[in-house]
Amino acid sequence: MSTQPLPLAGVTVVTVEQAVAAPFATRQLADLGARVVKVERPDGGDFARGYDTAARGLASHFVWCNRGKESVAVDLKDPRGLALVRRMVAGADVFVQNLAQGAAARLGLDAATLCAAYPRLIAVDVSGYGAEGPYAHKRAYDMLVQCEAGLVSVTGTPGQPVKSGIPAADIAAGMYAFSGVLAALVRRGTTGRGGPVEVSLLDSLAEWMGHPLHHGMHGGAAPARTGLAHAVIAPYDAYPTTDGLVLLSVQNDREWRRLAERVLGRPELADDPAFATNTARVAGRAATDAVVAAALAPLTAAEALARLDAAGIACARLNSVAELADHPQLAARDRWREVGSPVGPLRALLPPIVFPDAPEPRMDRIPALGQDTDEVLAELGVTEPEVKELREAGVIA
Repeated sequence: MSTQPLPLAGVTVVTVEQAVAAPFATRQLADLGARVVKVERPDGGDFARGYDTAARGLASHFVWCNRGKESVAVDLKDPRGLALVRRMVAGADVFVQNLAQGAAARLGLDAATLCAAYPRLIAVDVSGYGAEGPYAHKRAYDMLVQCEAGLVSVTGTPGQPVKSGIPAADIAAGMYAFSGVLAALVRRGTTGRGGPVEVSLLDSLAEWMGHPLHHGMHGGAAPARTGLAHAVIAPYDAYPTTDGLVLLSVQNDREWRRLAERVLGRPELADDPAFATNTARVAGRAATDAVVAAALAPLTAAEALARLDAAGIACARLNSVAELADHPQLAARDRWREVGSPVGPLRALLPPIVFPDAPEPRMDRIPALGQDTDEVLAELGVTEPEVKELREAGVIA
């Protein structure tokens, strides 16, 4: 039985957002109980709504990042629309925006301006490269930032660099924006004041590049691209069985001894100078991989995983996205729920943060464009005739 409310119950967030980074951040806030009012353009809304139609006619990115929000369609280029959003912000705890660099400042919706006007407000500016510097005004889409941050240079095979299969730069920035809001709320609880928060995609992904960055700066060379293998650990790769690939990782020499004795059937390799230390196994990676592959090749994937588990060796299957959707661990832990949407219920995962003494995370419906415009404006005291006039003028939708 829950004994406490969701952590962000009572917190109101207004967001002028698009694509992934800011929407992903504010969805985390909504999941934890915050009220999130998403301001969108009347002519199409958040452009992520049009990325694809994979989710039964809705865009998969939008479905992922926008549950639990209210959608208000307002034209910020019209002074009347901008005035409405300012009134929303005046009553909010948090404001988040990731407009093109300089656009929020021109509208008076940048963090510095808003926090000067509303001292308790926490205002977050999410940008591609930060507010200053030679890259400040460059367009910053996820793949481009992955390249600028060097992630692509260390991802892939020796002959082919590749970008991450997920929007890593957007996710990194979104999570730092989320955690920045939480930290600012804690500080406001102590000082009574909010303040500006700045997060950039490049800074966020550069932080995630910590291992290759320090390896390269202090070790003389960046880690090589090694596909599924690890640049500085062996064995750490995918190995074929009779019916699929099995991945395993040996993190230290004690684990290597167990692998040699209990899985490979080659106990002599535990003390062989060519294999006994990780340094030797990495230097002779081809030989290391060959002895592991030879031992696993006659087995089925299930047999290989059973042996590895019994020996206490970290291992996994190489699952497809479809297999993730049917993963037995997610099913056993009851991690799936249904979320309402304009096309009916859609399956969605519970968020990763669990509060056992609070209600389940709030997983409300994915909004249609402008679905909540009238209700939110009514809360601001806008009368029905005024709403009608604004709608006829194209200021709201």
